[in-house]
Amino acid sequence: MPDARHPSVPNLTTAHSAPLLRFEKLLLEKAPQIEGWFRREFHKTPAPFYCSVDLRNAGYKLAVVDTNLFPAGFNNLNPSFEPLAVHALQSAFEKLMPSACNVVLVPENHTRNLYYLEAVATLRDLITKAGYAVRIGSINPAVTEPQEIALPSGKNLRLEPLKREDDRVYVEGFKPCVVLLHNDLSGGRPAILEGLKQPVVPHPKLGWSDRLKSQHFAIYQEVCEDFAEQFGIDPWLVNPLFRNCGEINFLKREGEECLAANVELLLEDIKTKYAEYGVTDEPFVIVKADAGTYGMGVMTVKSVDEIRNMNRDARKKMASAKEGNEVSGAIIQEGVYTFEHWQDETEGAPLMTAEPVVYMIDHYVVGGFYRVHAGRSNTENLNAPGAQFRQLAFNNACNCPEPSQAPDAAPNRFYAYGVVARLALLAAARETVAAMASDAR
Repeated sequence: MPDARHPSVPNLTTAHSAPLLRFEKLLLEKAPQIEGWFRREFHKTPAPFYCSVDLRNAGYKLAVVDTNLFPAGFNNLNPSFEPLAVHALQSAFEKLMPSACNVVLVPENHTRNLYYLEAVATLRDLITKAGYAVRIGSINPAVTEPQEIALPSGKNLRLEPLKREDDRVYVEGFKPCVVLLHNDLSGGRPAILEGLKQPVVPHPKLGWSDRLKSQHFAIYQEVCEDFAEQFGIDPWLVNPLFRNCGEINFLKREGEECLAANVELLLEDIKTKYAEYGVTDEPFVIVKADAGTYGMGVMTVKSVDEIRNMNRDARKKMASAKEGNEVSGAIIQEGVYTFEHWQDETEGAPLMTAEPVVYMIDHYVVGGFYRVHAGRSNTENLNAPGAQFRQLAFNNACNCPEPSQAPDAAPNRFYAYGVVARLALLAAARETVAAMASDAR
């Protein structure tokens, strides 16, 4: 149920909130130093063009559980904070190419997903308001001529086939300066985007055809350790422990023993940290595909026996990824409870499990929303069929705390969300540098 002090804050219901409150108090006390640290870090390693981060708030820890470099929920952001996104887009494009004026936006291939296309239309409108001409250039082989799509919001979206001439891409009658990729490339890196003279952001190497979650979280762990050393905290408060296996085939049960062994070790590590902080909740882990999105190939595990006794249906579900790709690797991540709940202000509305999602453009927090699910528990993946979204007005873009208020007051809780989300953004920045260096070799 939304907090009475702020209509867009769900309740946090946990008896173990003391570690988080101490952490939030530290963030308030050291906000100038923290912001200075971020400025220096992003000066050394520029932020990705855009990014969204899924958080889980367990009361005793506030951790990143996923980082998306092709965020697809711009339509879920509160319109009242649109100026923040417009300003951030101007900053991002100016850093990328000061002389840029035309942008081609390359979306995902699923043209029948109207909800996703609403997000594309919202992003298009934000770029237009930032002062750039923008067209939508599709790499879907089925889009051979312009398509006009009427959206439920009343907006219209025009999809046009992306074409290539020599080392530049274009749509008919429009020559872009910049290619903005909004396709996570789960199906592979298309030849049309290789070797272009125009800048392509995010870099195609950061698509799921190349990127691994285990690599990102290894870098995120380093960032958390740097932050923790600088500001005197336990990095576990913001970092989910993880392990990973190399090759795995769920259907053929290949790599299963490696998976089981790592699940067992990780559960023991979590138990140790729980004992240190007096947490009595049952430890669990999340096993998920090492590459991919849309919440596919994800399972909650509380015992190693659940791995060894997986039935065929469960193994088939874990083996399937976006666009029919086969899962060939898995990351085993510490499960982070969410003790946040949302209830709409309508009679008989269900109580829904909730988790915050923070959106960033360049190094700016521009807003976020709550992903809520009435049919999922606080240990399960909420990015699943039946998920809904509730807009949040992140006060002052999450970067202006109110020291005079309590650590868990709305602006301060949101500030904590923004700090932790930017740790993942910094990890993604370092990941980008590493990916581009490897691509150049």
